[in-house]
Amino acid sequence: MRRKKKTVAMLLAGGQGSRLGVLTAEKAKPAVTYGGKYRIIDFPLSNCTFSGIDTVGVLTQYRPLELNTYIGTGSPWDLDTMSGGAYVLPPFSVGESGEWYTGTANAIFQNMGFIEQFDPDYLLVLSGDHIYKMNYKWMLAAHIEKEADATIAVIPVPLNEASRYGIMNTDETMRITDFDEKPENPKNNLASMGVYVFNWPTLKGYLIEDDTDPESDNDFGKNIIPKMLAEDEKLYAYEFGGYWKDVGTIQSLWEANMELLSATPPINLYDEAWRIFSRNPNAPPHIVDENAKVINSLVCEGCRIYGTVENSILSTGVVVEKGASVYDSIVMADTKICEGAQVDMAIIDEEAVVGKGAVIGTAHDPKQAEKVITVIGRGVCITPGETVAAGEEVRNDS
Repeated sequence: MRRKKKTVAMLLAGGQGSRLGVLTAEKAKPAVTYGGKYRIIDFPLSNCTFSGIDTVGVLTQYRPLELNTYIGTGSPWDLDTMSGGAYVLPPFSVGESGEWYTGTANAIFQNMGFIEQFDPDYLLVLSGDHIYKMNYKWMLAAHIEKEADATIAVIPVPLNEASRYGIMNTDETMRITDFDEKPENPKNNLASMGVYVFNWPTLKGYLIEDDTDPESDNDFGKNIIPKMLAEDEKLYAYEFGGYWKDVGTIQSLWEANMELLSATPPINLYDEAWRIFSRNPNAPPHIVDENAKVINSLVCEGCRIYGTVENSILSTGVVVEKGASVYDSIVMADTKICEGAQVDMAIIDEEAVVGKGAVIGTAHDPKQAEKVITVIGRGVCITPGETVAAGEEVRNDS
């Protein structure tokens, strides 16, 4: 029996995120920590909750275990109701073997059976690796009002950065006239956010046709969108005016976190009217010793601070021992910074140990002209007295 839904969301969360280096060696990019107590995937899931979309398929592939466990039944995002839910969807298995998703469009194609059981009018396709708050209801309303076949969310970017994105060229009504994937000489600055609304019956036909094309990359940006434009379907751009951050690189992830420490953060994580929900462990309040220094930093529950923390973000359970210092850094859950250690302009993943007197990064060294980010992988143990130079990556090879 079909359970009729007006809109079903499909969240693409299987990306490897290779540009994040050691941070995604053991987990998919959407599972990476942001802002101390959140994962990147918390943002689109919370957006669905506040947009009234209660049926979300989460498509996983690369290193899915941690992400699957984190999502669970979807209860932190109120997506475990009788009428809807969050459904983790790995690549479809055929016989004794599985078939990897070959592209974003193929990921949706492989899950057409899941979508069809809800008989939706509209399909909302989301990316799992961006930081933003967006009410998808408004985008859906604009889609319906314009009688569009597809609507693509766009955001203005600096023109000198437009070549990094898929750029939508539009007429005066915001109807898309052509689409340029990472153009060398962009005609405008309207970048695709990777958020799409499709009329499901229309998209279904294109997905089936795309699957039979051996030359296709099975990708929305490279194949489906250009094909729909070529066949004169009605595609419109929906301009988003809020904060949106692609955190696909070490630099952009570090910048997005540091922006939270500014006097006026560009995104409010404490707005009760539009909360970002997450699955957090129960932890006691943090402890800051009377001799410790904590300056302009975000320190989560369960932390114990006996040294100096400045301009940094510390996730749950981080320990900074006496005489240790942490500057301009992101330290993820259950990491220990031992006595006398120095951490400077670094990202340290979960469950790492920085040994006594070790030095991570050299950004505060006046001789260091270029300040670059040092990255320490999950579970890495830096031996006492060791120095890890600025810009190095250290992974756990055990």
